[in-house]
Amino acid sequence: MLPIDTLTAFFGIAVLLALAPGPDNLFVLVQSAISGRAAGMAVVLGLCTGVLGHTMAVAVGLAGMFAASPAAFTALKLAGAAYLVYLAWQAWRAPVAAGAMGRSDRLPIPALYRRGVFMSLTNPKVLLFFFAFLPQFTRPDAGPVAWQLVTLGVVFMVAALLVFSAIAMFSGTFGQLLQRSPAAQRALNRLAAMVFVGLALRLATSSR
Repeated sequence: MLPIDTLTAFFGIAVLLALAPGPDNLFVLVQSAISGRAAGMAVVLGLCTGVLGHTMAVAVGLAGMFAASPAAFTALKLAGAAYLVYLAWQAWRAPVAAGAMGRSDRLPIPALYRRGVFMSLTNPKVLLFFFAFLPQFTRPDAGPVAWQLVTLGVVFMVAALLVFSAIAMFSGTFGQLLQRSPAAQRALNRLAAMVFVGLALRLATSSR
């Protein structure tokens, strides 16, 4: 079992990392603004599930394969970039109407959750970051390393959940005000599309 001081220090660093501008919190910000707080929280839970997926991959050694295989890294990042381009297209062509927050054509919560999971798992940069970051906090006298990695991953997930939830609540409230105006909603959808394209380009051109 990792000592409390190690877990506390790791949690503080994880909060700072979650607060730093990046693809995940920007994704939460945009989705919450265009679809509301509940939708944003579904995306947050999906992203946090993805964090657990990355943690398990590090624990069983899969991250090492991606670190050693340029082809695997490229395939995963291109899949993620293609998905972001698809989301950009959806946002760009989304219909607008007054009172859009209650429209029936909004994606259901399970679909938004899956969107968050896929967004996280198709970002190989996160996997390689965990591969390099988590082992630095393990200790030889604290039990099996795999379980230590899982513990650290759960702590990181809790930190991300707290930060991303706050972002979703704030952005969802702000977005709800904008959704009352069709013109503002159209501008918000266009902005979301451009953000998704930017994230796709960033991911597609990233290196290990």
